[in-house]
Amino acid sequence: MPDRKDYLLEIGVEELPARFIDPALDELRQMASGILKEKRLPFNHVRTYGAPRRLALLVEGLAGFQESLETEVKGPAVKVAFKDNVPTRAAEGFARSQGVAVADLIQKPVGHVEYVFAIKREAGCPARVVLSEMAPTLISGLHFPKPMRWGDTEVRFARPIRWLVSLFGEEIVEFEFAGLKAGRTTFGHRFLSKGPVILNTSSEYKVKMKNNYVIVDSLERKEEIRRQVRELAAGAGGMVEEDEELLSEVNNLVEYPTALMGEFSKDYLNLPKEVLVTPMREHQRYFPVVVTGGKLLAKFIAVKNGAADHLDIIRAGNEKVLKARLADAEFFFREDLKTPLAEKTPELKKVIFQESLGTVYDKMERVSALASYLSGVMGIGGREKEVALRASYLAKADLVTNMVYEFPELQGIMGREYAERSGESRGVATAIFEHYLPRFAGDRLPETLPGKIVSVADKMDTIVGCFAIGIQPSGSQDPYALRRQALGISNIILEGQMSLSLNELVRVSYRGFEGKVRFKLSLEKVKDEVAEFFKQRIKGILGERGFSYDTIEAVLASGYDNFSETLQRAGALAEFRRNPAFGDLLTAFMRANNLSKNTANRSVKPDLLEDSSEIELYHHFAGVQEKTRIYLEKRDYSSLLASVATLQPPLDVFFNSVMVMVDDRELRENRLALLLNIADLVKKVADISKLVV
Repeated sequence: MPDRKDYLLEIGVEELPARFIDPALDELRQMASGILKEKRLPFNHVRTYGAPRRLALLVEGLAGFQESLETEVKGPAVKVAFKDNVPTRAAEGFARSQGVAVADLIQKPVGHVEYVFAIKREAGCPARVVLSEMAPTLISGLHFPKPMRWGDTEVRFARPIRWLVSLFGEEIVEFEFAGLKAGRTTFGHRFLSKGPVILNTSSEYKVKMKNNYVIVDSLERKEEIRRQVRELAAGAGGMVEEDEELLSEVNNLVEYPTALMGEFSKDYLNLPKEVLVTPMREHQRYFPVVVTGGKLLAKFIAVKNGAADHLDIIRAGNEKVLKARLADAEFFFREDLKTPLAEKTPELKKVIFQESLGTVYDKMERVSALASYLSGVMGIGGREKEVALRASYLAKADLVTNMVYEFPELQGIMGREYAERSGESRGVATAIFEHYLPRFAGDRLPETLPGKIVSVADKMDTIVGCFAIGIQPSGSQDPYALRRQALGISNIILEGQMSLSLNELVRVSYRGFEGKVRFKLSLEKVKDEVAEFFKQRIKGILGERGFSYDTIEAVLASGYDNFSETLQRAGALAEFRRNPAFGDLLTAFMRANNLSKNTANRSVKPDLLEDSSEIELYHHFAGVQEKTRIYLEKRDYSSLLASVATLQPPLDVFFNSVMVMVDDRELRENRLALLLNIADLVKKVADISKLVV
């Protein structure tokens, strides 16, 4: 077998959007690994490389031939295939259909019967044959958010494909795609490389590209950017705060990075930090430079795509662009401060929240009402309630400011800033900012109670309104980020140990729309759909917290209207499963539940209790029932489960002494009612019939 070689596939394209590159490389690597294994082509490693003008696959140590394939095909039974050790027509026909000689058939037992088998051996074909078929499949199999067509081809890709490289060692693996023939010619940096680059072998790809000003290894390129940025910041007496998202985006915008330091007027440092950082980060992809504690310096770091030539000219150009951005930001900020934040709220009447749900001002009024309700059920009054209601009124006012109109990323941040500068209390300003939290996965949660209240109210209003008009997330479609908002509500309630009813939240929110919005769904339908929607979020959160799948299923089967209480029940059940008394609890519950699960009568009539065992069980149950009432009030679910476990001995005596399913209907139903009540005690915590034990 020939020595193993590296296989290179490079797709040369016009500049790709930065956000397309990393997902495409992950998909390319996974597809290639899967196909190679399926095609029986052994390899050492599959690596992918990417830059704005290329996506590349490098398979290291790829075998020159497929592994041979040996399969067994079952034929007729031996007694049918042979008569007196002479092959019958059945054996000959089977051997002929499988392309083997009768003499090569083997005999093997299957159960108690002997059968003949044909052993088929398929020799592996050369790797280049497999690769020439695989390469077009890989290219066409890549998915992008917005693919495009170009020229007169029907091919769809992220950007037009301009060249293809396909090398197995020194050998070209031929194929055609999008009207292009694969070869050994690639291209370096668009401006710094001198003409086409000829690759003699796949193994020289990285080195030869680097010599032509392209660092194809995105990880290597990212670390080079990180190093340069850190060194420049340190040289200026500062540092750059960790920002992996910005670093990844910049990394996918350049092929050969060179970082440079720029400056701006110190006068701009009088503006809020976010007003300066947002234009730098979001619009220019610059790294702000700070000192310890996060205070900004009047400096920034940009990354150019190329070598360290003409840096003074490039620096001056970047400084000029940023100066214009900051001048605009300063103007917007000063203009916004001319009127207090509270005077901007009425302008929300001109801003549509959702065409069927009214204006943002309408939403503000609903959120304020819901915040008032939340304050009431949580027993919050006085100053904290005032803060929550004032924050509700002002929470969306910054949406009509010049700054947020220009930089939408600053919503909430500017609301907080303008509130403080308008004379609002620090608590109100903080709640305005916090009501948007969490903004993304892993973001922090609101810390203040008013912030939590307004955040829950705002998000619940959006979810209920959207569900009621028939806008529910489906598949990957979630235009109003309802999943994120539901997850935010769930985490806020759980982390804040807030005792709230989901059903009541939905009901109060739904009532806030009545008389103003025409809904497609009734209140009961919305309750059901929203409850199921939140169930998936709670299930995920409990899983992330380490609860087993069956514990989660058992707890949720007993209800999840109160998220905090649901979490406590899950913790109690998980803990009690390690208790020696758990076996008694499980036995008691399963025996009671299995017999009574089809009965609906819960009324136990003491005068119908005949046998001493059922009288003793009833009295023991009554005592446990009273204890569980107290335990439920205290949310002491572990003690509740331990108390129910003490019913196992009298229950065992009961089953040994009486027949539950007697012919006497009244007696039978009374005994079933007693068992149903015992099972119900456990179900106040969890339906442990769903546990895998």
